[in-house]
Amino acid sequence: MPILSAVPNLFRLARGGFVMSREGALRLADPLELPPLARTLLRIGRLIEKRSAKDGGEGLANALERLGPSYVKLGQFLATRPDVVGFKTARDLERLHDRVPPFPQEVAEAVIVEALGAPLEARFVSLGPPVAAASIAQVHRAIVRDADGRERPVAVKIVRPDVGRRFSRDLSAVFVVARLLERWAPKTRRLKPIEVVRTLARSVSIEMDLRLEAAALSEIAENTAADPGFRVPAVDWERTTRSVLTLEWIDGVKLSDRAGLAAAGHDLPALGRHLMQTFLRHAMRDGFFHADMHPGNLFVEPAGTLVAVDFGITGRLGLKERRFLAEILHGFIVRDYRRIAEVHFEAGYVPADESVDEFARALRAIGEPIHSRTADQISMARLLTLLFEVTELFRMQTRPELLMLQKTMVVVEGVARTLDPKLDMWRTAEPVVREWIERNLGPIGLAERATGELRKLARGLEGLPDLMLRVNRTSVELEEVVRGGFTFSDESIQAIAYAVQRRAFWGDLALWVIAISLVIYVFR
Repeated sequence: MPILSAVPNLFRLARGGFVMSREGALRLADPLELPPLARTLLRIGRLIEKRSAKDGGEGLANALERLGPSYVKLGQFLATRPDVVGFKTARDLERLHDRVPPFPQEVAEAVIVEALGAPLEARFVSLGPPVAAASIAQVHRAIVRDADGRERPVAVKIVRPDVGRRFSRDLSAVFVVARLLERWAPKTRRLKPIEVVRTLARSVSIEMDLRLEAAALSEIAENTAADPGFRVPAVDWERTTRSVLTLEWIDGVKLSDRAGLAAAGHDLPALGRHLMQTFLRHAMRDGFFHADMHPGNLFVEPAGTLVAVDFGITGRLGLKERRFLAEILHGFIVRDYRRIAEVHFEAGYVPADESVDEFARALRAIGEPIHSRTADQISMARLLTLLFEVTELFRMQTRPELLMLQKTMVVVEGVARTLDPKLDMWRTAEPVVREWIERNLGPIGLAERATGELRKLARGLEGLPDLMLRVNRTSVELEEVVRGGFTFSDESIQAIAYAVQRRAFWGDLALWVIAISLVIYVFR
């Protein structure tokens, strides 16, 4: 049976290898990291390469487009993993958006009927042809009628039929490649190819459930309700299921249409600053951000409001990661390289046996050239790229959430600079970074953390009666054990119970002292 199931994978791998060879994608492979047999196959593959094949990442992107939707999705995912494919290749793969042929209108209508459990005309007045198609789903413009009889336009996102089975089939072949790499190319093991494919499979599973995208939209809407100049489309939950997502239709100009933006009277440099600050605010303040902010997913409404769509890919940062981001950006702004180094060690990203001073010197080598350039020559995304390259020398572990942040920042910065080539990234970022630091590392932040610790202490005290009951029960059980043959005396049992009670008492007392000290420190 395993042999029979392996045959289709072998055919898929053979076809994939042929297409990769023809499009020049094999140029990305380093022969020195491959075993002799793989090196031979690589040389043979290069012989059938097309003369018109593009170099590096462009060739890989062309090959993935030819291989179909599953492989396009693989390319989109690899664009978020510069640690695996390199930063240049990741940027080349970012063009794999909305380049998949749409599936027929009648198929889309059948998916909607099955998903909503009602005839199409019962839920929609009309359903137009697809306006965008990607590897997992496509989008249609439709009209709905509300309970009051008013009609309004909506965007209907529909998952491709049978997409789950196709992805499962293609990913099984990709898993074979990952296992071969880990087995035969030891130098690739640090990149964890099998784990990368597992992450891809998990990401695709999430994207294929449009209820989760609707939930992401809802969360972003709550986080940004008070933010001027930014919003996301409202979700029509009545017409949303696992395979169908219905949203408010957005009438606006795509951020990629510079001519259209200028014709509509929008201030392009102001839009660039607003976009960058919006992204940083979401990442640092909320810890939840749109991780696919290419220009096709961003619209500007007539009033100038920025609207983001397509939340299939999102990123999340914990408080530690947000503090890390804020302090390193602030450190580079004020040239405090020692503090940047300390933050890496405090976060546990760099092993404790490395030298803080040596790491600070390496950071200085990154930061000083920045301050000799004009503002429009300084790239924040490039800075983070160099930072990650240097940290490899100090054995910093790969942090997927920071890589997602860095990848998104590359895209956002690129879009912002198309709107204003002279954009001063540091002056733009400084108010958001300063606001976060003052709010979270200043007196207010310390007070909130102290309050949080007091709440934890209170919850611990609430459980004190249960603890005493358990101690008493333990004492009774020990007495029963003694009757069964052990030679503990009554005095010994009482001493054990007293020791447990005493330890709990002093532990709680210590927590109280710490909490009160924090409050005194904050409000002194």
